[in-house]
Amino acid sequence: MSLPALPLPQEAQFPFDPPPELAGWRQDRAVVRVACPTGFDAWVVSDYAGVREVLGDGHRFSARPGQAAHVLAAFDPDQPVNGQFSRMDGPGHVRIRRNFAPQVSHLRRLAELRPMVEQITGEAIDHLLTLPQPVELHAEFSRRITTAVIAELIGVPMENRHLLHQAAAALFDASTTVDELPKALQPLFAYLYGLVATRRAAPGDDVLSRMIRHSADDERPLTDDELVMMNGALLVAGFDTTASLLSHGLVALLASPGQWEHLCADPSLAPAAAEELVRYLGVGVGLMREATQDTTVNGQPIKAGDYIIVEIQSANRDPGVCPHADQLDVTRKTPPHLGFGHGAHACVGQQIARMELSTVLRELATRVPTLRLAVPLSEIPFKDNTVVRGPAALPVCW
Repeated sequence: MSLPALPLPQEAQFPFDPPPELAGWRQDRAVVRVACPTGFDAWVVSDYAGVREVLGDGHRFSARPGQAAHVLAAFDPDQPVNGQFSRMDGPGHVRIRRNFAPQVSHLRRLAELRPMVEQITGEAIDHLLTLPQPVELHAEFSRRITTAVIAELIGVPMENRHLLHQAAAALFDASTTVDELPKALQPLFAYLYGLVATRRAAPGDDVLSRMIRHSADDERPLTDDELVMMNGALLVAGFDTTASLLSHGLVALLASPGQWEHLCADPSLAPAAAEELVRYLGVGVGLMREATQDTTVNGQPIKAGDYIIVEIQSANRDPGVCPHADQLDVTRKTPPHLGFGHGAHACVGQQIARMELSTVLRELATRVPTLRLAVPLSEIPFKDNTVVRGPAALPVCW
């Protein structure tokens, strides 16, 4: 018998929701075998408890295949790991993470970074208010902010920030092949190798310099290759995923009756609104793992070597964990969610992402409370052929 195809987001019909097939699978706690777009089979887990179990057990479920190999042809799961942080397991992953995470997640470090995020956001709103309406918010605002924040963290000047956009365009495009990807990433990596040499000679206060200093006393200090791979991943993923979530979240707030008005009436709701948007929109295409041993999930036998796709957005809509989970509610006291992942591979930059989202939502609600969609929701184009979902363009006025 032929397998069902992996359900993928359908924003044209369901702009904010997971694929409709997943609701029934989630309710039954079914683990379903599917055919993936990249040519192999995998098990789909869509309920909250099952997804949390897979993500939380790095011994039974490895990140080695890559998080998006089920939808991105360039992420061949059989390729060597070659220092890719997101594909590492065990001590190798821990070694790099412990040198990186404090630079973007420690409370004291976040307090140091907050004025920079607030300044960038304020300047972006100043720029926005000078533009003729309607404005394309995704390019002129969301990407502008997240690019600036992530580039400032690493210390990438304005004239080199186009390298981030070019690398992300290739990395997250489902049509990019295994052979094409290294060539597309080469300009960014070449620049970063030069930046590593510069920071080793003259350290600053950026994340890259801090990683060099932090690891210097380790038994195995971070190598140039490891620094380039880690900071390259931060640059590319940190601006593109956060920008898309911000734009997608703003569409959801503006299109959901009363939600933008709630936030504008009380901008102190911004942190709760940011958390709710992460829960509500999640990781629409899911994350991939590989079973390291014969095991079971929700009673379904899974063999060593089988691939598993955990459907984050579906898990976050599990009504057993979050009542009325299909409703967006910025006043919700957010229940536990998996929007930033879970376990050893939980998003290493989630705290800075939270800061960006909450800062932008608070300042927009305060300074541009009459913000509205310039076209009907049905006319907003959504990105396809990519794992980073959200609007391709977002026309707004105020």
